[in-house]
Amino acid sequence: MKIVARDIPPRAAWALEQAGIHPLLARLYAARGVCAPGELDDGLARLLPPAGLKGITDAARLLADAIAANQRIVIVADYDCDGATACAVGVRGLRLLGAQQVDYLVPDRVADGYGLSAAIARRVKQRGADVLVTVDNGIASVEGVAQAKALGLSVLVTDHHLPGPELPLADAIVNPNQPGCAFESKSMAGVGVMFYVLLALRSELRARGMFDAASQPKLDPLLPLVALGTVADVVKLDANNRRLVAQGLKRIRAGAMPAGIAALFHAAGRKAPQATTFDFGFALGPRINAAGRLADMTLGIECLLTDDPARAAQLAAQLDGINRERREIEGGMREQALALVERLLQRATEPPPGRPKAASAPSGGSEDTPVPSVGAIAPPPAVSVFDPDFHEGVVGIVASRIKDKLHRPTFVFAASSEAGRLKGSGRSIPGFHLRDALDLVAKRHPGVIVKFGGHAMAAGCTVAEDAFDTFERALAQVAQEWLDAATLTRRIETDGPLAPEHVRADIVDTLHREVWGQGFAPPTFSEEVQVLSQRLVGEGRNHLSLKLLHQGSPIDAIWFGHTEQLPERVLLAFRLDVNEWKGERRVQFLVEGAQL
Repeated sequence: MKIVARDIPPRAAWALEQAGIHPLLARLYAARGVCAPGELDDGLARLLPPAGLKGITDAARLLADAIAANQRIVIVADYDCDGATACAVGVRGLRLLGAQQVDYLVPDRVADGYGLSAAIARRVKQRGADVLVTVDNGIASVEGVAQAKALGLSVLVTDHHLPGPELPLADAIVNPNQPGCAFESKSMAGVGVMFYVLLALRSELRARGMFDAASQPKLDPLLPLVALGTVADVVKLDANNRRLVAQGLKRIRAGAMPAGIAALFHAAGRKAPQATTFDFGFALGPRINAAGRLADMTLGIECLLTDDPARAAQLAAQLDGINRERREIEGGMREQALALVERLLQRATEPPPGRPKAASAPSGGSEDTPVPSVGAIAPPPAVSVFDPDFHEGVVGIVASRIKDKLHRPTFVFAASSEAGRLKGSGRSIPGFHLRDALDLVAKRHPGVIVKFGGHAMAAGCTVAEDAFDTFERALAQVAQEWLDAATLTRRIETDGPLAPEHVRADIVDTLHREVWGQGFAPPTFSEEVQVLSQRLVGEGRNHLSLKLLHQGSPIDAIWFGHTEQLPERVLLAFRLDVNEWKGERRVQFLVEGAQL
């Protein structure tokens, strides 16, 4: 591991500080590319105009015509938090704008698979739909859209995923990543795309005389949902996305949010008046995602759609219970997957048959060679694991955990409901575009990958079970070609030393109120500190509690999930938090890593 400090452009930091921004925030913003105070304006008026999205005018006209004709609109959602929030935004927004018949359908992760398939299109038709709208999926659904069109449905695709070589022949496509779209924000989540479609639809209805600027329905109440889905989908928080998230957070903190979001805050033990992006990514998002992983995402969507607080509380409690189950399954799978990786590393270090081992067991010792720890031997440039007992709904989370531990692009596979096939989910590291890697594997080894899709940092694929070994070797080969030693070394970028005067609870509160996330990293500092004491805590004794000396002052710290002792002096990367105990609020460090 290498800890490196970000460059902080002095002129930008000075300009921000001169504009009245707190010196610490000015330094943090400048290090993240903010050059002028205007870039921090999170007002709705600063949002990019919808007209910049290719296809949005056609989409608005299609939906306006459907509303005028009282047609039945069915939304086909994805089964993650982005898909659930996009669906809720679509249903709520269309009803606000006058649609009388709006329904939704979400595929089952195991039974149906991802996206708009031909079978899903037929089910939508059976529901009496006239118009089919996809949210957070559809850009790769060539067959599904063709089936829907053959059944007489009008089709609007709203998505943000990267397109394949062929686009579906929908009546309209809104996706900032489709060819020919000049929209500046390429990182918008599916929920953001649907919100933009509603903005364009409202403008179209206004032009048709349905209402004027004074009487038009307000779409602001949808922003908490937009903020939640955007952060939970881990898309890059560019300036436009940060504005969407900031607007949603402001409304939640003021108590203006759907009943389901309020109930999820309560179920997670979080405080809505102090809502942060951390709450979205690590408290609310996982509880919604759990429904799509282990049960039925309808639970999550219904929680976000209901206006009845009692019903919302009941659904949030169900989601919380499912999430607890998900954590148990994930923990077992993670241990199992890491054991598979350890055996893989052990095989890689064993001499070929017939060649003696480099060293024998010492006299009197065990004849069994111990399995090396994952950290002791360098893992391959890319990791792929499969076990027949793995749960398909949790492979993505487990892949993410292994990727974080090993700092390698990682795919985890489970048996598919389709005989002879495996479904995998992958997570990547900076510098390795996962979807492009899958594309290259598919071209080099035709027939190994049945289908694939995704982004640079996350992707999914289906492979033939008897071709898993070929896939494993092929992905590792691509990683070997694309990644160098520097990229394969885990790096933690930090904001450098933290001045003692900034170690205050009120400053930590200020930092937490800002919008941080993917592409706009939360503040992380680094310094060499003295370790005064350390001990393992927690039920499993798997967290390291520390007492540190930071610039002459003692401070508490904790390193979650770490059990190895630290030397007396060590360079640490850490975030700031406030620990509340018996009414007293004290700053503590959350350790992210150590350079030994």
